[in-house]
Amino acid sequence: MLAKTLETRHLNMIALGGSIGTGIFLASGYAISVAGPGGALAAYLLISIMVFFLITSLGELSTFMPSTGSFCEYSGKFVSPSFGYAMGINYWFNWAITIAAEISAAVIIIQYWFPHGSALTFSAIFFFSILFLNLFSVRIYGEVEYLLSIMKVTTIVIFIILGAILILKTPQFGLHNMTISDGPFHAGLGGFFAVFLAAGFSFQGSELIGVSSGEARDPEKSIPKAVKSVFWRLLMFYILATLIISLLIPFNDKSLMNQSSVNASPFTLVFAHYLPGGIAANILNFVILVAILSAANASMYSATRTLWYMSQTNQAPKIFSKVTSYGLPINALIATALVGSTVFLSSLISNGALFTRLVNVSSSCGFIAWFGIALCHYCFRKNHIKDLNVLKYKAILFPVGPIFSMLLIAFIILGQGYSLYGNFSILGFFDAYGALLFFCLYMVYYKFFRNNSIL
Repeated sequence: MLAKTLETRHLNMIALGGSIGTGIFLASGYAISVAGPGGALAAYLLISIMVFFLITSLGELSTFMPSTGSFCEYSGKFVSPSFGYAMGINYWFNWAITIAAEISAAVIIIQYWFPHGSALTFSAIFFFSILFLNLFSVRIYGEVEYLLSIMKVTTIVIFIILGAILILKTPQFGLHNMTISDGPFHAGLGGFFAVFLAAGFSFQGSELIGVSSGEARDPEKSIPKAVKSVFWRLLMFYILATLIISLLIPFNDKSLMNQSSVNASPFTLVFAHYLPGGIAANILNFVILVAILSAANASMYSATRTLWYMSQTNQAPKIFSKVTSYGLPINALIATALVGSTVFLSSLISNGALFTRLVNVSSSCGFIAWFGIALCHYCFRKNHIKDLNVLKYKAILFPVGPIFSMLLIAFIILGQGYSLYGNFSILGFFDAYGALLFFCLYMVYYKFFRNNSIL
């Protein structure tokens, strides 16, 4: 049985830790350069609203039925067993492959100091460090994630304050940067769709509150508190940070297009106004490295717990049910680490190219998981709850919230095909729809070929 030692502060920071990484420190500048300030802000704002509804939906479900299986279990109970099975595999793979994406990004960051260092060596150091941290009890994991997340949050708050001061000193408060060239919506609808995957990747991890609920000490109190605070922090960080970047740095600045160096980070460009460029870059490089490793740590945690849950419900081999004397699902951790070890492909593929590919795969899986949360909540309320008084925490604006979320996610996933128009490739098609295709195959396999147990 898993240990139940996580407190509200742990749940807050686990969700924040999984959500604050390369998405805000590196990819935010890239999103602005691709879609323009208007397109990037619109994408982040829409994702923020959707995440708000998703977190409140998950908060209601997790408070009513705390479970490490989270929405994977709810999918099986409230939608269908085949949907739950596909959701479990999708979510486990999502976070397992995100480990590789984050470590791949960490290698890019560390090479700022060691440009001639081996990507394979750095990958191994980071990979085994994350694995080592996850070998301890969940309480230690929670404390480590708490401290790392505080560092990230402090950096973003300082950035927002310093950025606001710079804006006050800037002619027209930087508004001219919003309208230069072809206006705030650069590349039109195509650019808008292009940044949705990056925006989705940035917010992934906010749903870790649900996964952590199975190890929460007092879920009826801690989960609602965490739900209320995490969304507003994410909204403040992402929307305010993106707005400040847009007002201070022209979206056609070539440095924003480069995701392979900390010198291209909009955070570095802003901090350099207050500190000599080298010092600012070095400080921020360290913070970004911590942020990325923290996100990888959260990814390892959530993927491990998802696989453990699946083995408990006969959706995965029973061998993954084994836990240590202090409540660690050790075999599930090893299996997750094996998938995460795909980061070592960086020795065969360009590390930047590997990172981009992994982000696309992870983002697609994440949007499917979010769709599952909204659908679970909708079916839960419609078919399983007759008296709302039994709910200790109620999501607001039902059924508007889950319906809006499902429609927006479907729009985003289908809209990825817009970028293929006139530029079709097999690799591009699988980037856009591979995760959805495999999700459907998982459902078909379970419905028609699975027995009641596996192995």
